[in-house]
Amino acid sequence: MERITIDPITRLEGHGKIEIFLNEEGEVANTYFQIPELRGFERFCVGRPVEEMPLLTNRICGVCPEAHHMAAAKAIDAVYHVTPPRPAKLLRELLYSGFYFTDHTTHFYALGGPDFVMGPDAPVAERNILGVIHKVGLEIGGKVIQARKYGHTIVEIIGGRKVHPCTSIPGGLTKGINEEQRKQIEEMGLWAIEFAQFSLKLFNDIVLGNQAYVDLILGDAYTHRTYYIGTVDDNNRVNFYDGLVSVVAPDGTRIGKYGPGDYTDWIAERVEPWTYLKFPYLKKVGWKGFVDGQDSGVYCATPLSRLNAADGMATPRAQEEYEKFYSTLGGKPVHQRLATHWARLIELLYAAERIVELATDPEITSDNIHTIPTETPTEGVGIVEAPRGTLTHHYWTDERGVVTRANLIVGTTNNHAPISMSINKAARSLIHKGVVVNEGLLNMVEMAFRAYDPCFGCATHSLPGQMPLQVTIRDARGEPIQVLRQHC
Repeated sequence: MERITIDPITRLEGHGKIEIFLNEEGEVANTYFQIPELRGFERFCVGRPVEEMPLLTNRICGVCPEAHHMAAAKAIDAVYHVTPPRPAKLLRELLYSGFYFTDHTTHFYALGGPDFVMGPDAPVAERNILGVIHKVGLEIGGKVIQARKYGHTIVEIIGGRKVHPCTSIPGGLTKGINEEQRKQIEEMGLWAIEFAQFSLKLFNDIVLGNQAYVDLILGDAYTHRTYYIGTVDDNNRVNFYDGLVSVVAPDGTRIGKYGPGDYTDWIAERVEPWTYLKFPYLKKVGWKGFVDGQDSGVYCATPLSRLNAADGMATPRAQEEYEKFYSTLGGKPVHQRLATHWARLIELLYAAERIVELATDPEITSDNIHTIPTETPTEGVGIVEAPRGTLTHHYWTDERGVVTRANLIVGTTNNHAPISMSINKAARSLIHKGVVVNEGLLNMVEMAFRAYDPCFGCATHSLPGQMPLQVTIRDARGEPIQVLRQHC
């Protein structure tokens, strides 16, 4: 059996490899998506004061520490049975919207976008952020840098640091903002709206204006009909920070919504011995393996999933783009996974509009930002929408507030099964007997996981009973001379 290895896979957060096995006829027999890293933060949390969780868990990742900070903050509110004042909630969501704007900008321009702007089979040395800037112009490159700067500035003003914010505590925040800071954030938000609209136009011109790209998006190789989840507000509109998690079936029917405390009624996790990532699935449907369809409990949690799970966007410009998205792609739900890049840009616009809405709320500069906890800590769950999927933090404590157990279901972990399925389907669609397997073709296999914007440093939490290890010793020419294996 012939073996094709993509190692390392590229343009993602974390590390991973893809193993593709061909049968004697030259067709794909199977694929394995393997993540060799383990973080294990659930174990690190045990024995620590629960109020440290927003600071400790945001060290899981330097890409989305704000997501872990906010999920942990909401969880410790629940542990202490305390509700933050409205101004504190507004500030947390404002910080989070700034983070979202930065994160989605990064993925589109640096990670996912090069496949479309440069072309999926462009030379690897050009298929990156520098190639994108060279093609679209230095001025646009400057706008991307400015977008990231503004998002990080908002995080720093409210969260105390550009990376790894530190201001959320049980019942609210340690600091608020003044009028000068509020005005600065509002001005950055107005600029962000223009940048998001520009990014959508760029996508429209380069991607939707190219029939080959449209055919690639709509093609069967990157299509899966699964369940979808995403947090919605009281009007069933997309919300990143607060609300209930909406669950819709492959036919678009909403089968229910759940709050943080009810997630265990809906989500279960399966472990396989060949990966450190768990495989979440819908309890109410059951695990049927790596297959899609109405009878399979596999679900997806991405920007596309959030749009599919909601009835619309909560801001006017984003709503217009939402309607254009579904009218162009044939109605709800959209199952073409490459359309996630478009959905991500619609969320970029929503985040920018939300920054302005929150920054102009009359209570945003209030000093009423903390409710002092008075009850004995017990157990709590916090949920936010990380850019790459629904993020759940669940903590159990003793009466002193010391963590006795922790469980995290990370955005990428939700998508582990569909990512594996997408890689397998793309490989089976693209690799056949007589087809030359070159770097460009293998990049098209990688595109299957790249749409999910996965973060594997965040996602690896399953610890098998033994630690598999393989060490390859190579000579000066790079040729392997000895392979040492343990539990492989």
